[in-house]
Amino acid sequence: MLIGISPLLSPELLNALYCMGHGDEIVLADAHFPGDSTNPNCIRADGLKIADLLESIAPLFVLDQYVETPLAMMAPVEGDLLDPSVESSFLEAIRKTWPETKSPERVERFDFYKRSRNAYAVVMTGDTAQYGNIILKKGVTPS
Repeated sequence: MLIGISPLLSPELLNALYCMGHGDEIVLADAHFPGDSTNPNCIRADGLKIADLLESIAPLFVLDQYVETPLAMMAPVEGDLLDPSVESSFLEAIRKTWPETKSPERVERFDFYKRSRNAYAVVMTGDTAQYGNIILKKGVTPS
């Protein structure tokens, strides 16, 4: 165990966060997401909720301040309704560390999959919330 680092963060996930460069993206995906088929770097975090992971990652991870929004979530398919508590729980977790964080952009489902293919990694969680996926874009770590 390391002091000051959440035990929710596996060595594999910590390594991915460390190795990512500025502008790289990481997907925190719900349990239904096709992680293994969209990205070869699929990290397992089964049983964990995305909001809990976000709260653990935020103190270690600078969000990209040079883009309009460093967060993206999947837009609902026509006819589906979003549960607003999903996005609000994600933002609440991130804003504990980064209070000025803007709401995420919404990305069409298949465009979200395309971005996931190009992401540094996809983290598969145990979260079962519908449309409970979020992309984080890493920023430049201050010196």
